[in-house]
Amino acid sequence: MPELPEVETCRRGITPHILGRRLQQLIVRQPQLRWPVAVDLPQHIQGQVVLAVERRAKYLLLCMNEGTLLIHLGMSGSLRVLTGADTPGPHDHFDLDFGACRLRYRDPRRFGALLWTTAPVQEHPLLVHLGPEPLSQKFNGEYLYEHSRGRRSAVKTVVMDGKVVVGVGNIYANESLFLSGIHPVRPAGRISLQRYQRLAENIKQVLQNAIDMGGTTLRDFYNQSGNPGYFAQQLRVYNREGAPCPVCSSAIRRQRIGQRSSFFCGNCQR
Repeated sequence: MPELPEVETCRRGITPHILGRRLQQLIVRQPQLRWPVAVDLPQHIQGQVVLAVERRAKYLLLCMNEGTLLIHLGMSGSLRVLTGADTPGPHDHFDLDFGACRLRYRDPRRFGALLWTTAPVQEHPLLVHLGPEPLSQKFNGEYLYEHSRGRRSAVKTVVMDGKVVVGVGNIYANESLFLSGIHPVRPAGRISLQRYQRLAENIKQVLQNAIDMGGTTLRDFYNQSGNPGYFAQQLRVYNREGAPCPVCSSAIRRQRIGQRSSFFCGNCQR
């Protein structure tokens, strides 16, 4: 699944191609995505100019004259910038045609979304209850410490909770907890402020590194040019069950936490 770094990489990639451009037409081939694409959406957004390309959590926000287009990549979605003739494939569900270029959305699993709102976008039901961005000043060790008091849930579950902080997906939670020396199943309410300060800094660093390197190579993720991300070579524990820990050489272990695979070093993480 594309996570925050992959979506941010996509945002940065498409922005130079569409910012300030007028949408000529929306071509919908398959409206049955996670939520059905509104039948009248093409006529609502035709002729509108892209004033800004933003991101909130894992949603791309195309801010236009009269509203905002929300795009979610789902489990396997990608956006590609096309400048020439290219016959759409069976999983190419819609095009945003800007004349000089097109954004083509491909999604084999159809878990993505294309939504439109004329209300303030931050008040959209999908966004209004989200926690702060992990790279923002609002997110820090003190914030994590405050929001973990009295919680018995595993710390990994808490940092992956979008109502606490957005965008810390499974890969990046595993990596950040390893760098912080925190066992993923440790109850969130039993972790000190000092350790949360270190964890918050590591979350920021891991996410920023992934953004700088173009995201994480996953089976389904490709960036806006169609090339895979390449942060995977930097992963220390994720998907490395049985491999030696890069710090102490103990075997990396795997455990199911909250329906997701967790990878950690039982020696380095407490």
